[in-house]
Amino acid sequence: MLVKTRCSTFIIIAALCVGSGLEFNLPMAKAASSTLFLPSASAVVKSKSVTAGPNSRIETGKRGEKSRKLVVIIDDLGNNMGGTEEMLSLPVHLTVAVMPFLPTSREDALRAHKLGHDVLVHLPLEPKQGRPEWLGPGAILTRMTDAEVRQRVEAAIDQVPYAVGINNHMGSKVTGDDRVMSVILEVCRERGLFFVDSKTNYRSVVGRLSLEKGLPQLENHLFLDDLHTENHMAGQLRKAQQLLESRDNCVLIGHVGVHGRKSAAVLKKYIPLMQADGVEFIGIRQLAQEQISPGVSPGPGFTLP
Repeated sequence: MLVKTRCSTFIIIAALCVGSGLEFNLPMAKAASSTLFLPSASAVVKSKSVTAGPNSRIETGKRGEKSRKLVVIIDDLGNNMGGTEEMLSLPVHLTVAVMPFLPTSREDALRAHKLGHDVLVHLPLEPKQGRPEWLGPGAILTRMTDAEVRQRVEAAIDQVPYAVGINNHMGSKVTGDDRVMSVILEVCRERGLFFVDSKTNYRSVVGRLSLEKGLPQLENHLFLDDLHTENHMAGQLRKAQQLLESRDNCVLIGHVGVHGRKSAAVLKKYIPLMQADGVEFIGIRQLAQEQISPGVSPGPGFTLP
């Protein structure tokens, strides 16, 4: 929420913080605590207050021409997980990441596409640590040969209809491996897809390799629900909004699952507040398309769906 100041003095407190990945391999950055949604003072005209709950208020108003685009990716669809229905019913353009080889993989991808959401293959990749059963079927491991990696990536893509790209499920080990990631990105380029780095590894090679191969550089900036409290999730949305004060776009990842309904409820509560403050919810495909420019030359076979 935005607090009006008296007279003509405005104090703007902004804190940017990149959320840690679910495998907790990102270094934690200290940030000042904040309970505010903060539009830039120069952009707000004729502000009014919108209330979402007893302790939630945001000053909204018209903004200038600055683009402020938020991509919300919802991971872990494909296994009839809690919150799937609630997430797909949210009144904004989402990107849903569907795990392959699971009971509702095809069903979830088809339904998401029909509702107008972007679809990604949520590809299980080997982590540095974590339980093997968390990976799910069809996981890609660093000990595999190039041919084995290629076969698994192609099979996963075939499992998820209407996929426009891939993002990683876990994967802190694979996303730091040049050889394996090179194979994965080559398949992406050949199949007309892009790769979104979930950033579970601070030293990921995905961005560098994507640039070398002429693919869009797309990565997660914040996790919505790495902690499963409403206060934390609301705080992550505030961080996303604050990040959009200094850049044109932000990518935020949430999840279905045990706490999926809670995550969906928080999003449903705060979406209208963020829209009223000028945040536009877009799909990841639009963000990828914006990178296809004279400065980015896709390799052979690369076409956005």
